[in-house]
Amino acid sequence: MAGSPPLWPEPGPRHRRVLAGYLLRSAASAVVLTALYYLIPLDRGLDALTLTLLLLGLVLFGSLVVWQIALISHAEHPRLRALEALATAVPLFLVLFSSTYFLLAQEVPESFTEPLNRTDALYFTVTVFATVGFGDIAPVTQAARVLTTSQMVADLIVVGVIAKALFGAVRLGMRRRGDNP
Repeated sequence: MAGSPPLWPEPGPRHRRVLAGYLLRSAASAVVLTALYYLIPLDRGLDALTLTLLLLGLVLFGSLVVWQIALISHAEHPRLRALEALATAVPLFLVLFSSTYFLLAQEVPESFTEPLNRTDALYFTVTVFATVGFGDIAPVTQAARVLTTSQMVADLIVVGVIAKALFGAVRLGMRRRGDNP
């Protein structure tokens, strides 16, 4: 669109370094969170403490998003900062639910239509997040259905409210820079 600022920094050595920095940090965040998911021992079982940790994780997720919104609105490159924020927040959100599904499947194996290892739990979490529906893995027990429904509601919040807030922060950041978003 004519007259609108570019999504990425203008071409040039400095701007390529800036873009590379944002992209590398984004990829590193996703890789580190996924690696932690596979490396952290998840052997405690599903109990009240586990659900409390899920809720605390979701509070951490919300706090991270609020903090990122403040950073985006003051960033030199707000659009890139928003992409970086999503690359950190979304994997954290997915790993939190995936860990909980994995623990539930270990504690109550009949919770899903098939046993879940960590990869299966992550696959199921992404399937629910992407709203592509259930195929090979579906929740069976009431606890699994409540947890899945909770994720669906949280997904709507992430996709709707948080995305709107991030885009609003980008607009604010662009205005502060003197650009017309």
